[in-house]
Amino acid sequence: MDGVRLDRPARRAFLVVHVVASAGWLGLSAGLLALGVAANTTGSPATVEAAVRSMQLFADRLLLPIALLTLVSGLVLALGTPWGLARHRWVWTKFWLTLATTTATVFALRPGVNDAVAAVSAGHALPDGGDVLTGPVVSLSAYVFMTAISVLKPWGATRRGRRLREAARKGRPAGPARV
Repeated sequence: MDGVRLDRPARRAFLVVHVVASAGWLGLSAGLLALGVAANTTGSPATVEAAVRSMQLFADRLLLPIALLTLVSGLVLALGTPWGLARHRWVWTKFWLTLATTTATVFALRPGVNDAVAAVSAGHALPDGGDVLTGPVVSLSAYVFMTAISVLKPWGATRRGRRLREAARKGRPAGPARV
């Protein structure tokens, strides 16, 4: 099944949403990294607390909605355009990295930031500086990589993509669709 194709205005609208959400996620990760560095390098308890509280605000209010918007808009684009979800390795890679970083946001980054805020708010030192640095470093690296492969579109078609392209050239069905 080739699925439903988006018409040009819809495709463009989803592309704008996807690029803006992705750029927002990239910028938010850079901001979280800057706050994490500030929390780890300052000697001021007030600055540490302000930095981790700011990280918590971003992590609790912005990260997950932006991550989900990026994931959903990317899926709509993949399934509604000839790129497909599993036809090109770069699209498939972006999908899995986006899913992994969204999951890491929920189960690693946010709990680490919340633990840091709880400790600092109770008057303790930052428990583990890595908790507020690792997540932003990993996510920022992933988003820069995903941006690069979005521009370069490396690696070619997947096996499924080659089979579908060959079937289209011969004017016959490609057989059972596999993702």
